[in-house]
Amino acid sequence: MAQRSFSLSWPVLADDSNNKKPGKKDRRFLRFFQPLAFNDPSNEKIRDNCCTPLTSQVQRNKFDPADSSLDGLLENNRQWAAAVTEEDPEFFKNISVRQEPKILWIGCSDSRVPANQIVQLGPGEIFVHRNIANVVHHGDMNCLSVIQFAVESLKVEHIIVCGHMRCGGISAALSNKTYGFIDSWLRMIKDVYQANEKEFEGIDDKEARVKKLVELNAINSARNVCHTVFVQRAWERGQKLTVHAWAYDIGDGIAHRLDWQVSNNKDLNHIFRVKI
Repeated sequence: MAQRSFSLSWPVLADDSNNKKPGKKDRRFLRFFQPLAFNDPSNEKIRDNCCTPLTSQVQRNKFDPADSSLDGLLENNRQWAAAVTEEDPEFFKNISVRQEPKILWIGCSDSRVPANQIVQLGPGEIFVHRNIANVVHHGDMNCLSVIQFAVESLKVEHIIVCGHMRCGGISAALSNKTYGFIDSWLRMIKDVYQANEKEFEGIDDKEARVKKLVELNAINSARNVCHTVFVQRAWERGQKLTVHAWAYDIGDGIAHRLDWQVSNNKDLNHIFRVKI
């Protein structure tokens, strides 16, 4: 059942997430990330600070602005592909035939919030749509097309709408400044603020207000996902599908489950329930 709670205290996804050391099972995900390039001086300090083989394999390569031809990126790609193939010779052959992700991720375009890296899943595991401030709106044909394909063709079982702290789009929506063309997009976030204005009473701290709107916006977008006919048709035919609202904290790299998720249309406002 959908629960409406917007506490500034976010519950963690797993109680032991901060205490459990990665084991053998977790290490398999590292093959999808480029090891530190030992010929890249920008990684020298990072290599010195890495204490275990596990941390030394986390993707931390830096783009060289002087690489105008992007040769370095192509070399990174070749090294990564070779490393994956060495561990699993059939990997690329298998994923080239089909994709069977169980998750649709709707997130922000912010470069600091890459879906696969955050949850440590490799290619073929997550179908992704990203836009400014992870907005799901009934007039966005791009986003709606992604949702339809993910639900009806890929048969995903989870849709995660993930907002994030320090979101520039959210901060801009909370201001009275004009930014040009993007103002029309930001108005959809302002609508979320207006519909939940009482939630901001007594919150004077700017960062806390941004955090609150990050949560409210993620939940509103997740609710709009549920309002689509594609999702409701899936529920009507008994398809396993749950819509989640999450928020990611760039400050510590931890994703948090907001207290809102829906697996059927019974918890939706009656005006949005579609008769199939």
